[in-house]
Amino acid sequence: MKTMQIGSSGIEASVLTLGAFGMGGGFQFPDTDDGESIRAIHAALDAGINCIDTAPVYGFGHSEEIVGQAIKGRRDKVILSTKCGLWWGDEEGSYRFTWEGRRVKRNLSPRVIRIEVEESLKRLGTDYIDIYYTHNPAMEPFLTPIEETIGTLMELKKEGKIRAIGASNCEPHHIQSYIGHGEISIVQKKYNMLSREAEADVLPLCKDNGISFHAYSPLAQGLLSGHIGKDYHLPQDDPRQNDRWWQGEAFLLAVDFARELEALALEFGISTSSLAVAYLRAKHEHVNVILGIRKERHLHENLAGADFRFPDGAIEEIDRRLNRLHLTAAGQGR
Repeated sequence: MKTMQIGSSGIEASVLTLGAFGMGGGFQFPDTDDGESIRAIHAALDAGINCIDTAPVYGFGHSEEIVGQAIKGRRDKVILSTKCGLWWGDEEGSYRFTWEGRRVKRNLSPRVIRIEVEESLKRLGTDYIDIYYTHNPAMEPFLTPIEETIGTLMELKKEGKIRAIGASNCEPHHIQSYIGHGEISIVQKKYNMLSREAEADVLPLCKDNGISFHAYSPLAQGLLSGHIGKDYHLPQDDPRQNDRWWQGEAFLLAVDFARELEALALEFGISTSSLAVAYLRAKHEHVNVILGIRKERHLHENLAGADFRFPDGAIEEIDRRLNRLHLTAAGQGR
């Protein structure tokens, strides 16, 4: 498994990260099995993936607890990534959503960050966190100034409770503020062949400033996995219904494109999902790809994406097809 430096933090992480969102269970992942999740984590570690990404809000602490159980006795081999700022401990903060009866707010105040880091340390069974993210930027009406947030994170780093600072779901001006008031080693944002918004600004900004980029949803929530056909119907209340690529003509275009990827993957001798992952890595060396895994068998479908080298001209051909897809989708009103 290839590795990469995380910004200027000195942390050496595998180029693939295991994402533990689904391991939190809940209404989005009702079939999640804790034993299976732990086996998937062990398989990932055995395969050379040393980085695990989670967050308190994933199952309201359950994902962190499962990760903590899985890494017992192996903590020194693991790069732990978790987050703060989506808060349900009291009513302070800017309302974000209600999930399983809990009102979740955005809150990046020094008080809440310090509470959250201690709770995460306890659930993960460790005395330090390698990468600590703000999960979402602060927002009105409870808009904590970034200098207060980053100041608290810098204090936690000095105290040895975290090793590196990251920001998730942020925009370029947030990144610039982190740089201006302290430091930032990694940015986490949605990025895949269909969702390419980060290419316009965040990816170049990270590259220019020596910041790593953590790409989540590399398979477009399964749409680029090769397992979705045109007759696929999303379950009722599935959050993917809010994604434009899962709707109408855009969905049909995306499935056709995934079939093209499948043919290329067969020619290359890898899975369709590995091809989608390998493409992100080939385009940007500072990108670390998060694989949302709950079952061991899903892990092995993606592993080749870490080391695969495209034949000459293959990237350019995929780019041509991708550009055609996006232009066609835009012409149909996407």
